[in-house]
Amino acid sequence: MSTTVVTDATFQAEVLESKIPVIVDFWAEWCGPCRMVAPVLEELSNQYEGRIKIVKVDSDANPKLVGDYNIVSIPTLNIYFGGELVASRVGARPKSMIAADIESVLTSV
Repeated sequence: MSTTVVTDATFQAEVLESKIPVIVDFWAEWCGPCRMVAPVLEELSNQYEGRIKIVKVDSDANPKLVGDYNIVSIPTLNIYFGGELVASRVGARPKSMIAADIESVLTSV
């Protein structure tokens, strides 16, 4: 499974109504650190397929979501479960740290 693109129109169904935890990557094309994190998230989406979903929100194309979730810096990785924000991480982080966050969420749900 690869990451899925989510928009203002699909966020509710894809993220908030998901039966499994969801990592939302708020990113933009011009953001260098965002481009560094993207392949890591692709790898993790395959590694955790069926247990967690990873989606991407283009911050420039979806300003309503950016405003609604107070995204002030990108990349921001928000983790949602049961329609609630359970964790938020700002900035490019190594695969091991993102995987640790995923494991933490999976053990708590």
